Amino acid sequence: MSLNVSHMPDRAGVLRAAVKVAAILPPTPLLPLDVDGRTIWCKAECLQPVGAFKIRGAWHRLTELTQDQRSKGVVGVSSGNHAQGVGWAARRLGIAATIVMPTDAPRVKLDATRALGADIMLYDRPGGENRDQVAAELILETGATLVHAFADPWVIEGQGSAGIEIAAQMEAMEGAGPDLIVCPCGGGGLSAGLALACPEATIVPVEPVGWDTVNRSLAAGELVPVGADAPPTPCDSLQPPVTHALNLELLQGRIPYVATVTAAEVRAAQRLAFAKLRLVVEPGGAAALAAVLAGKVELQPRTVVVLSGGNTDPAAFAQVISTVD
Repeated sequence: MSLNVSHMPDRAGVLRAAVKVAAILPPTPLLPLDVDGRTIWCKAECLQPVGAFKIRGAWHRLTELTQDQRSKGVVGVSSGNHAQGVGWAARRLGIAATIVMPTDAPRVKLDATRALGADIMLYDRPGGENRDQVAAELILETGATLVHAFADPWVIEGQGSAGIEIAAQMEAMEGAGPDLIVCPCGGGGLSAGLALACPEATIVPVEPVGWDTVNRSLAAGELVPVGADAPPTPCDSLQPPVTHALNLELLQGRIPYVATVTAAEVRAAQRLAFAKLRLVVEPGGAAALAAVLAGKVELQPRTVVVLSGGNTDPAAFAQVISTVD
């Protein structure tokens, strides 16, 4: 597999990203949760200022831009969480940002991205419009820098800063780092970052049923897109059409298996996180917890589950927590 990247992500980069993130953001809490008589730990990334872990990668990436790159702005592609991370970082650094977002993105994510000062260019995801092509044309016109949601080397390192926090928090509370980290997975940026950050831990990504591009690509040893018949999923943040060669390179040999979860399992996890942890977690952000609750992950003595985001429509969330499947 050939890679064409200007920088290969590594643990040194993750550690540098963690220092940068720690300088502007407090660690998100690691909360205990009893599951079948044993305690797991939930990393509440849903409590970040933009409601998701994506702020980490965006900050690390944008602070690495040269002055010339900053002057030309950045372009991101996102259903909403990466959009807000890039928007937040860009506003703080005085960089113009345009985000290519699907027309069916949750309204709460579209509104929050605009509120951060980013411009939005919509594309028709249900109609099959190619979001990467839309972004490429915009970059060709403006000279802006692409900040890829999961395959940018610096974004991957930035996401890994969550793993550095996890290791320190587990060491303080349990006397040792995590054995197992279970995380939601779209394109694999968070999974790859955590694998770099915590080399001694097992990493288990979790994807929605039918949208398991990382699972299929790891099994095949090459990029495999989701099928044209992929079912609807409430996990809008976990719907990339295909992962990337860089993510596959970083994850090969590090991932024992990938779990997949149904919409009903995700809703059950959202309800439990609200009832037991008092947290609002969006569908994609609850995927890892859903896999644990459904018995699809073999727990270890020091298991951490990442609750990756909390940006969900209030009405949709109210319906989830008030209805039992």
